[in-house]
Amino acid sequence: MNTEGIEAVVVETHNWGKTAKFWQTVGFKLAFETDHNSGQFTSGDGPYVFVVEVPETQEPRLRVVLKTPEGDGDGLDVVAPFEETHYGTTEMTIRDPDGRHWVLQR
Repeated sequence: MNTEGIEAVVVETHNWGKTAKFWQTVGFKLAFETDHNSGQFTSGDGPYVFVVEVPETQEPRLRVVLKTPEGDGDGLDVVAPFEETHYGTTEMTIRDPDGRHWVLQR
């Protein structure tokens, strides 16, 4: 399975407004905002940052999403196979040798 680099960094937060302002202050532009406290930020040709607000009861996570055009995870430690998401992509979660989770998106 080949990847085409980093597609996105997904940042979970407890405060959409403050976090959105942070990303804009460091030079990212708001590409779009959803109606449920999330949105996508871009800067140049690099990966986008997607910020999503989560409940206070949930620990905010940071996820790196790798872009892949094909493959099924052969030879990888697959945590969750490719599945359609509610936001229009197909994603798989894999585990590296140190136990970290990575998301593959196509």
